[in-house]
Amino acid sequence: MKKITVICALIMLCATGATAQKFALIDMEYILKNIPAYEMTNEQLGQLSTKWQNEVEAVQQAAQNMYKNYQSELVFLSAEMKTKREEEIVKKEQEAQELKRKYFGPEGELYKRRESLMKPIQDEIYNAVKDVSEKSGYQLVVDRASAMSIIFASPKIDISKEVLLKLGYSE
Repeated sequence: MKKITVICALIMLCATGATAQKFALIDMEYILKNIPAYEMTNEQLGQLSTKWQNEVEAVQQAAQNMYKNYQSELVFLSAEMKTKREEEIVKKEQEAQELKRKYFGPEGELYKRRESLMKPIQDEIYNAVKDVSEKSGYQLVVDRASAMSIIFASPKIDISKEVLLKLGYSE
């Protein structure tokens, strides 16, 4: 009888210790697609990027035109004039590269603008995911859009719609 009681006690301890952890998935692409502020921000960034790209291309085109003019006038120029024109062309090309780096580089204006506009949206989504997961008792929430190693996941554990509802958006 003592053995049965000890075995039952051990089984009960193991059962409480092996409580299943709860996991959930979100689809960040789906969530972002359903947030109008994100779409407007993306459109703004696209317009800004196009404007800056056109500006960079205009400077590059000016450098190319300077080079073409230099090539056509090369036989008429003195050595001093050749050197001066070459320096002007190099300076214009450097200006184009600097402009490109300023707008599109790792610490460029586009990066800074994207971060300043997207951070509030990302923080809002993070807080909604956190609230939903705490309310439902999830220990881990994985983004299926960025987790390439997920081959299959049951739609039952996808909380994307709950997150959208928490954010105040619905389909």
